[in-house]
Amino acid sequence: QVQLVESGGGLVQPGGSLRLSCVASGSMFSIYFRGWYRQAPGKQRELVAGITSRGRTNYADFVKGRFTISRDNAKNTVYLQMNSLKPEDTAVYYCNHEGVGVAYWGQGTQVTVSS
Repeated sequence: QVQLVESGGGLVQPGGSLRLSCVASGSMFSIYFRGWYRQAPGKQRELVAGITSRGRTNYADFVKGRFTISRDNAKNTVYLQMNSLKPEDTAVYYCNHEGVGVAYWGQGTQVTVSS
């Protein structure tokens, strides 16, 4: 079992920045993918960014050049640095970890971009 706890969400003005953190506890042995998803009201949950156990990253087109995913293996933490935020980035952001046949989710952290 893996438990995930996100933090770092909040209210920010357009053009601002936030950094989300996701701390994992439990057995990380089988985890091969760590990612961030988001879900806006009335919309489906969508992948924002991900990083594999080998360090390969991928990003949704709508965040390329603005968001950066990174990890600190010693701290079992994955980060999402979000710059140049837009109102359409407003959503609940969820941390996700995947292993063979299993997926774990955090409780989500609200990000609101508004003036």
